[in-house]
Amino acid sequence: MKHDHTFLFQYMPWLLLLLGVDASASLLLWLAEAEAFYAMSLLILLGTLFLFCSVCLLLCRTERRKNQMFLSFLSSPDEYQEELLCKAVGPAQRSSVRLLGALLRENKDTCARLTRQLDDYEEYVESWAHEIKTPLSLLTLLLDNRRDELPAAIRFKLDYIRSHMQEHIDQMLFFARLKSPRKDHRFASVCVRACVEDLLEDYEPLLEEKRFKIRCRFCSETVYSDEKSLKFLLAQIISNSVKYSGEAPELSFDFSPKNDRLILSIRDNGIGVRQCDLPYIFEKGFTGDSGDGRKKATGMGLYLARETAKELNLTLDAQTEWGNGFQMQISFPVVRGSARTPF
Repeated sequence: MKHDHTFLFQYMPWLLLLLGVDASASLLLWLAEAEAFYAMSLLILLGTLFLFCSVCLLLCRTERRKNQMFLSFLSSPDEYQEELLCKAVGPAQRSSVRLLGALLRENKDTCARLTRQLDDYEEYVESWAHEIKTPLSLLTLLLDNRRDELPAAIRFKLDYIRSHMQEHIDQMLFFARLKSPRKDHRFASVCVRACVEDLLEDYEPLLEEKRFKIRCRFCSETVYSDEKSLKFLLAQIISNSVKYSGEAPELSFDFSPKNDRLILSIRDNGIGVRQCDLPYIFEKGFTGDSGDGRKKATGMGLYLARETAKELNLTLDAQTEWGNGFQMQISFPVVRGSARTPF
């Protein structure tokens, strides 16, 4: 009914003109023969109402049909739908419909071509990331088997390079996974302590270079999550702490229950983030104004951390004081019963 009112409103001048003509005819009849007018007044009134309602119904039906044709044309702007719409509209609008159809088909073809190019690019990037893992695995194997044969300085540099390469490859792969409509999460009970210890071992060359002091205050608590994605999320936070560490750096982990959530707090004593930058640290590509170290940053680490947290139904809360450290809190839902699902 609301749309019918909209349809009729555009024809309001013509409907008023129709009523005006009918009223003028009735007035002429009254002036010519008043008695005949009074005798036919009821018939004239009913005829006027019937004519007015019939015209309104016809206009509404026509406009609804044109609207349906137009929506079908927009959803599938092929030549068949274009011809149907041209038959439904007036001759003055057909040229506009044909021009619109040509533009929509051109834009549709352009979008399809760009989508194919993007799919090809993402497929190439993922393929490259997987292929580069082969020499990275060989480097890791070499370091594990020939560690005692390599000089300490060379061994440290190779470990450092391997850690950086692994971090950037993981970022690339997870970025591709976030954009993919297909998810391969495998939710299960995950030991938070084991995840943190594995990551600290992976980041050992970078932590040793900065001479980090590590503090862990939790037992073997478990959460229900995807282990691979959770490790990636924690890795982005640890990497962020390593990049922006200060003098005598420290990194602490604290896992404790709070209300109906489990909170994992990761805190460092690095340079922190300015309060004006804090609301934007999870934005894609944002690096802020927190010193020379951020000039070389990509602004992708915390963005990927936030997007991964969304995929895992986790919440991130950042707290910081400029020049006095940065703290990230990861909030896990408490899973009770046998269903074991946070959703």
